[in-house]
Amino acid sequence: MAGSVSHHSSDGENEQHPQNERQTHKVGVPPRQNLYKEFASTVKETLFADDPLRPFKDQPGSRKFILGVQAIFPIFDWGRSYNLQKFKGDLIGGLTIASLCIPQDIGYSKLANLAPQYGLYSSIVPPLIYAFMGSSGDIAIGPVAVISLLLGTLIQNEIDPTKNPHEYLRLTFTATFFAGITQATLGFLRLGFLIDFLSHASVVGFMGGAAITIALQQLKGFLGIKKFTKKTDIISVMRSVITSAHHGWNWQTILIGASFLGFLLFAKYIGKKDRRLFWVPAIAPLMSVIISTFFVYITHAEKKGVQIVNHIEKGINPISVDQIYFTGDYLLKGVKIGIVAGMVALTEAIAIGRTFAAMKDYQIDGNKEMVALGTMNVVGSMTSCYVATGSFSRSAVNYMAGCNTAVSNIVMSFVVFLTLEFITPLFKYTPNAILSSIIISAVVGLVDFEAAIFIWKIDKFDFIACMGAFLGVIFISVEMGLLIAVAISFAKILLQVTRPRTAILGKVPRTTVYRNILQYPDATKVPGTLIIRVDSAIYFSNSNYIKERQDHQFQILRWLTDEEDRQKGEYLPSIQYLIVEMSPVTDIDTSGIHAFEELHRSLQKRGVQLVLANPGPVVIGKLHASNFTDLIGEDKIFLTVADAVSSWSPKLVEEA
Repeated sequence: MAGSVSHHSSDGENEQHPQNERQTHKVGVPPRQNLYKEFASTVKETLFADDPLRPFKDQPGSRKFILGVQAIFPIFDWGRSYNLQKFKGDLIGGLTIASLCIPQDIGYSKLANLAPQYGLYSSIVPPLIYAFMGSSGDIAIGPVAVISLLLGTLIQNEIDPTKNPHEYLRLTFTATFFAGITQATLGFLRLGFLIDFLSHASVVGFMGGAAITIALQQLKGFLGIKKFTKKTDIISVMRSVITSAHHGWNWQTILIGASFLGFLLFAKYIGKKDRRLFWVPAIAPLMSVIISTFFVYITHAEKKGVQIVNHIEKGINPISVDQIYFTGDYLLKGVKIGIVAGMVALTEAIAIGRTFAAMKDYQIDGNKEMVALGTMNVVGSMTSCYVATGSFSRSAVNYMAGCNTAVSNIVMSFVVFLTLEFITPLFKYTPNAILSSIIISAVVGLVDFEAAIFIWKIDKFDFIACMGAFLGVIFISVEMGLLIAVAISFAKILLQVTRPRTAILGKVPRTTVYRNILQYPDATKVPGTLIIRVDSAIYFSNSNYIKERQDHQFQILRWLTDEEDRQKGEYLPSIQYLIVEMSPVTDIDTSGIHAFEELHRSLQKRGVQLVLANPGPVVIGKLHASNFTDLIGEDKIFLTVADAVSSWSPKLVEEA
C-alpha cells in the first residue's frame, strides 16, 4: 500500500517538475549471449587480454613464420637494430656483473649445499638461453641467495648432503627441471596472474626474513666455526654460534671476514652516494677475493685454522640429463620442491623485470618471461645447473653500467666460461670468510625497512602479512615463512570476497549525487529511505552477507534495524524504502539471487520496499533470467539512486 501511495505522489510531482522526466530512462537489458560465446569471452579476457595474435592478422605466411620466430626468440627482433654503440654499453655491463657474479656464485652454491663450480655453471647456460628468449634488456640471470637457501633447506630435509652427496645433487637437478617445467607451463598456459596471489607485502616480508636468515647462516664461515647447525631458525643458529664461542671461533678468520665486510659495505655506501661510482661496489667483491686469496697464500693462514675453498673443478658444464630422477621415490619430492622454488624464482624475476622496464619505459611480456625462465631452467637442469633467476643486485649494477640489451648476459656468461676454463685453480686459497662477507653485504639490501613502513601506513592487514612471513622465516623455517606468506595472502582474498565493503549513502548538498556518508560527512540521509551500496560481486561466498542471520555483525538487515532505531529516537519517519546501489556489483550467481529473494521477503514482512539502482549488464541479465525483476517489479529498478529517490519519495527528498 505504501508503495502505491508513494508512486501516486511521484506522478503528481512529475506534473509539477519536468526535470523528473529522466525517470523514463530504464535500465537496459543486454541481449543474452549463448553459452559458448560467454565462455569464450571469459577465457579470452582472462588468458588473452593482450591479444597475442594481433600482429599475425592479415599477414602472409612467410611473415607469420618470421613473427612467430621473433615471438619465441625476441633477440631476432631487437637484434636487427643492434649496433656497436649498444654493444659498448652491454660489454661494460656484462664485464661488471661478471666480476660481481663470480664470487657470489661460489658463495651461493655453498648456501645450496653444492660444490662451488655448480654456482658458476648456473651463470653460463641459463643467461645464454634467457638472452635469446627473454623480453627484458636489464635483468641479470644467475643463482640468487634466496633461491639457493630455499633449495638447500628443502632438499636437505630429504637427503643429507654430506652422507649422500650424489643423491643430493641428483635431487637438485630434478627440482631444477621441475621448477623450469612449472615456469614454462604457466607461461604457455598464460597463467601468469597466479603469481600475483603472493602479495607484495608478503614478498617484502619473506625476502627480509630470508635475508636475515642467509646472513645468520654465514656466521659459520665468518667466525670459522666447523660444527654448525643445519637448521635455519634464529634460535638454533644463535645457540650454535654461542656454544662454539669458547673453542670453535677462529680469530684469524674473524679478522679477515670483518675487515673485508667493512670494505664491502663502505664500497656500497660510495656507490649509493654517487651513482657514477656504481662500479666500485660492483668490483669490490672480486677485489676482496683476489686480495684475501693472495694474503692467505703468502701467510699460509689455512694452517692456522682459516677455512679455504680448496678445489674448484675446471671445465664447463658436464651433461646431467641422466642424473635427473624421472622415476622412483625422489621424483615426487623433486616435483614438490621444484614447484615451490620455481614459483618463488618467478615472482622475484618478474618483479625485477617490471621494475627496470618501468624505469626505462618499455614493456615486458609476463608470459614470455615465464617461458624464457622455464626453458633456461629445464636446459640448465640438463647441464649441471641449479635454479637460476633474476638477481636484483646484479640487475641494478647492469642497469647502472649502461646495458642496452640482453647481450650483457651473453658477455657475463662468456667471462664465467673463461673463468671455469682457466682461472678456477687460483680460487683454491680463497677463504670462506670472504664468501660469507660477500653474501652478507649482498643480502643486506633485501631487508626493505622503507617498504615495511610504507605498508604499515597504507594497509594494516598487509603489514600483518608482511610480518607473518618475516617472523615465520626467521623463527621457524624458510618454507614455513613462505607458507605463512601464501596463507595470509589467501586469507586476505577470502576476507574481501566473503565480507565485501558496503556503505550507507547520503545526498551531497546542492547536487543529485549520493556518496558514502563516512567519506562525505555533510551528505544527508533521506528520511524514510536507507540507501546502501555493495562494493563487490555477489557470489555464494558472500551471499549470506545480505541474508537475515544474526551471527553476522555487518549486514544489510542489521544496518536497517540500527537505522530504524536511530530514526525512532529522533522522531523521524520510519524506513519505507531500502535502495541498493548496484553499480559496483560486477556479477551475481544463483546464491546471490536467492539471497536477494530472501532479503525481499524479509523486507516485505517489515513493510519496507526493496529498490535497485543501476545494476550492470551482467547483473540485470541474470536478474531478468531468474524472474527476480518480476518479483520486485520493473518499476523498482532505476538508472541512478537519484532517480529512485525522486520517484519513490520526492516529498521526503525536498524536506531533506
